[in-house]
Amino acid sequence: MRQHWLLVLLLCALSAAHAETVKFAAFGDTPYRHWERENLPDMMAEMDAAKLDFAVNIGDIKASSTPCTDAAYEDILGIFQRATHPLIYIPGDNEWTDCERGGGKYEPLERLARLRQLFYPDDYALGQKKLRLERQSSDPRHAQYRENSRWRTEKLLFLTVNVPGTYNNIISLRKPSSEYQARNAAVLEWLSESFLLARKQQFAGIVIFMHADPNLELGVQGRAGTGYAELLKRLIEETRNFPGQVLLVHGDTHYHRIDKPLGDPATGKRLENFTRLEVYGSPFMGWVEVQADTTRPELFRFKAYPYTITTQGN
Repeated sequence: MRQHWLLVLLLCALSAAHAETVKFAAFGDTPYRHWERENLPDMMAEMDAAKLDFAVNIGDIKASSTPCTDAAYEDILGIFQRATHPLIYIPGDNEWTDCERGGGKYEPLERLARLRQLFYPDDYALGQKKLRLERQSSDPRHAQYRENSRWRTEKLLFLTVNVPGTYNNIISLRKPSSEYQARNAAVLEWLSESFLLARKQQFAGIVIFMHADPNLELGVQGRAGTGYAELLKRLIEETRNFPGQVLLVHGDTHYHRIDKPLGDPATGKRLENFTRLEVYGSPFMGWVEVQADTTRPELFRFKAYPYTITTQGN
């Protein structure tokens, strides 16, 4: 009997040793207006108080009509650097693909290059606490894609991909832009490589961060929106073949939601191991806390924090 209880205690100890809880925040698509910018530091302070392991901004750090100046980028960068936890940022379309149209007639690729200089100067996340990231740019074939990053814990894998709104900068379906073709190929490779790593390491879950809403609801029909067809096809294939749980965090449509919209066109059924989180977006500010607990059958739990202020400016 004593040996039995010793075995039980040993198994419990081993189970506890492999249990893991990670808490992080996701936010983006703000500030667009003056009052949002004025209150962004206060919202960031809320995240600081939550004692997060890290936070991820999914992009769109300004309105598309706001000029794409260095000053605009540096302003938000300064706020991000004051975060007490590691902070990872992904470019949104307002910061580069839209700069030629509404953002002051800037050249999009030059602006993307500038974002890379400012926000990805080394292999660490932003913020006051250091978090080393694996960047796709460590591969000489993809040296420019510093924004595609990856980090891991014992049982979880996290990655970012530069997939912006506004049709993923495809420009034309008949003749996709060379920028889109090169970046999309790199994104697909980074995605598949990450899923392969997660399968080999038997991770409980994988979390993907990007800006765009790739029209996930069309997946079960074998269709996708302009610029996202290949990405959606790859995401379905990888999720189908992954025994753990997949969480996609994105923004773009400014509609906070948590759901399971991804279907498998081969069966017509929903992929139950896939969850989508879309963050708040202007004119609604807020952030979402995600807790990943490897002891629970449902790996991810969510708590939304809409940001409210007494008086909004103009």
